[in-house]
Amino acid sequence: MDSNRGQWSSKVGFILAAAGSAIGLGNIWRFPYIVGENGGGAFVLIYIIMVVFIGLPYMLAELALGRSVQRNPVGSIEAIKPKSAWKGVGYLGVLTGVGILSFYGVIAGWTVGYIYKMLAGRPGGFAGFIADPIPVLILFAFFIFLTALIVNGGISGGIERWSKILIPLLFILMLGLIIYANTLKGSGKGLIFYLNPDLSKITGKTILAALGQAFFSLSLGMGLMITYGSYVSKQENIMTSAFYISLFDTLIAFIAGLIIFPALFANGLNPSAGAKLVFVVLPDLFAKMPGGALVGSVFFLLLSVAALTSTISLLEVPVAYMVDEKKQPRKKIVWVVALVTYIIGIPSALSQGANHFFTDFGWLPSRLASADFLSEMSFLFGDFSLVVGAFLLSIFVGWVWGAEKAADELALGSANFNRFRKVWIFMIRFFIPAVIFIILLNLFGIFG
Repeated sequence: MDSNRGQWSSKVGFILAAAGSAIGLGNIWRFPYIVGENGGGAFVLIYIIMVVFIGLPYMLAELALGRSVQRNPVGSIEAIKPKSAWKGVGYLGVLTGVGILSFYGVIAGWTVGYIYKMLAGRPGGFAGFIADPIPVLILFAFFIFLTALIVNGGISGGIERWSKILIPLLFILMLGLIIYANTLKGSGKGLIFYLNPDLSKITGKTILAALGQAFFSLSLGMGLMITYGSYVSKQENIMTSAFYISLFDTLIAFIAGLIIFPALFANGLNPSAGAKLVFVVLPDLFAKMPGGALVGSVFFLLLSVAALTSTISLLEVPVAYMVDEKKQPRKKIVWVVALVTYIIGIPSALSQGANHFFTDFGWLPSRLASADFLSEMSFLFGDFSLVVGAFLLSIFVGWVWGAEKAADELALGSANFNRFRKVWIFMIRFFIPAVIFIILLNLFGIFG
């Protein structure tokens, strides 16, 4: 095996690193505000269904593809179907990783800024904070630098080692915040909004948002799990690993809602406040707590940590491509890819009030995304590109590589897989591509 590539040193390390890639701002920043915008409990129900019946079986396909040839998304497809147009799907995955990282790193930078804001006792003024270009660009640069530093350390020495420390810490702190948020006066209304599904609120938009969130949160559709799967040994049980990754990811998202919605309703705030929810609601909550400045700064430190476990994996996708296909040394190419991603992310960093052109960018229809550049990048790469990538990869695994061969790969190290083999083959060949295709058509308003 290429010494530049590396391998996970343990199953726990792989699960925590892959769960870490999935657990991040997608769960704690993005999930609650999308729940708020899409009717609360009805969205949560659809989201869980999407994770179980689409996300988990599809994740198995990506992991199997990566482990079978031990290469990145482009290399895996090239190894199975040489010199074909299918390689473009791998390139789309690499591009999507860079696209998501370019705006995700900006938001991750905000979380670092809020560590200081909480400690300084100045938790308010979010709109002014993100509209100030100098600190926002510096924080974005700092976060990309930190990400590159860890990816530079390699698989077991960098990504895996840090994931084992960071993910359990996040979990413990969030449990403490649940207890606090649910003792606030008026918090019960938040729980009703969050946990009591109003089925009349389910629309095509709700279903698309739930699928997009499932793919965004589970890091699917961009070949990340192909990349992470390529570092897994043939003896590992991929099926149980995928189950634990999905479970941890969904649990953290669910817990985030148990903190945010009770706090939101207790403070009389609007649940559909959008992307600013975590940066407006939680600081306000912490400010009212005894010792809140310290608790708040620790929370944003751990939110930064959750973001970091995701940005690491986003950077790893293009880096793995350059290491495998272009034979570039990891320790050099990490910094080149990081710099390019930073440059691409500058418009997103300036689109929250710092620059009028990027703030009122408006290239996409308003029904799809807000006018600012960051929101449009979020839709383009965080929703659309992931779903297109997943559709094409499911076709590739199910029909081009062949679902039987993929199933053979999944059966290695997993004696129980054969009990679900026929069901999984049906899912990856017919059900998953059909559901994703219908949702894509709905995205373009085919169903009105």
